[in-house]
Amino acid sequence: MIDVGSGPPLVLIPGMQGRWEWARPTVDELARTFRVLSFSLAGDPGSGTRIDPRLGFDSFVVQIDRALENAGVSSATICGISYGGLIAYRYATLRPERTRHLVLASALPPDYEPDHRFRFYERAPRLLFPVFIVGSARRVSPEIRQALPRWTDRARSAVAQGFRVLGAPASPTRMCERMRLLEHVDFGTRTRVTAPTLVLTGERGLDRTVPVDLTERYLDLIPGAERTCLPRTGHMGTVTRPGEFARLVHEFVARHENPMNDLNARMAG
Repeated sequence: MIDVGSGPPLVLIPGMQGRWEWARPTVDELARTFRVLSFSLAGDPGSGTRIDPRLGFDSFVVQIDRALENAGVSSATICGISYGGLIAYRYATLRPERTRHLVLASALPPDYEPDHRFRFYERAPRLLFPVFIVGSARRVSPEIRQALPRWTDRARSAVAQGFRVLGAPASPTRMCERMRLLEHVDFGTRTRVTAPTLVLTGERGLDRTVPVDLTERYLDLIPGAERTCLPRTGHMGTVTRPGEFARLVHEFVARHENPMNDLNARMAG
């Protein structure tokens, strides 16, 4: 488990690829104001745990429980990215007493159904993984140009992220297994989220991985959820603009930790 920084605890849950290392820039920026707890998803090397066949998707819920227990904290801000957002939402519904705040970043919604691309890749995950990588690169290239207008910044970012990916490679087989887990979980059994919730997306049209409309479904599921946009980004904003992402999360949590902050901000405005 990764445990860095100081301040109020925050659990950062990675996306479907499962490796926390891919979100290292996000971890580092959040650690400026939070005590960040993170991990690779169950089943991945270094995660220290596996998918329990009896629990299925809820193996990730148990994994968050263990992270909090190992850190000696009773509750935390639960922040999930993409597929990790769906895990965060599930945790908030099953563990409301342990969820201080909920942050859903470009998150898959509970009613998500895998599209034709996934159905194609799951036929032969390893064999088709290069095709998946090329397709993913094409989808995110427009948003990367927006987030990093200078080609030198794009090159520097690509090299750094490339080293992180090579050092912590994703498993196409495990990625497919994680998507299949969604077929066996009933997200409707408990749907009430009591924690203050931030639904955060990139710009409409730039997120070609999880379209903004899908993440916005949480606004209907969670009464009172706040909505904000990370400008000049799409699905990769937590990595391409981690400082701005961390600022938005910090301001959200600080506002709800101390309601007077929100009142003072409104009076100043």
